[in-house]
Amino acid sequence: MAAESHLRSLIKAISWRIFGTFSTVVISYIFTGEWSTALYIGALEFITKIAIFYVHERVWHNIPLGFK
Repeated sequence: MAAESHLRSLIKAISWRIFGTFSTVVISYIFTGEWSTALYIGALEFITKIAIFYVHERVWHNIPLGFK
């Protein structure tokens, strides 16, 4: 199996965030009743969690645990 590339990690992070952000926007709307606030929260969450997930993937890629 090929090693996880930086581009593949980034694409996985983006696709996961699309699904995660959709649920965040819906939940935010349920709590606030305002689409503008819900979309703002979703946009902020989208950007920050892509970065966090990418760093998480790269850290785990570099940890030798002895199994794959």
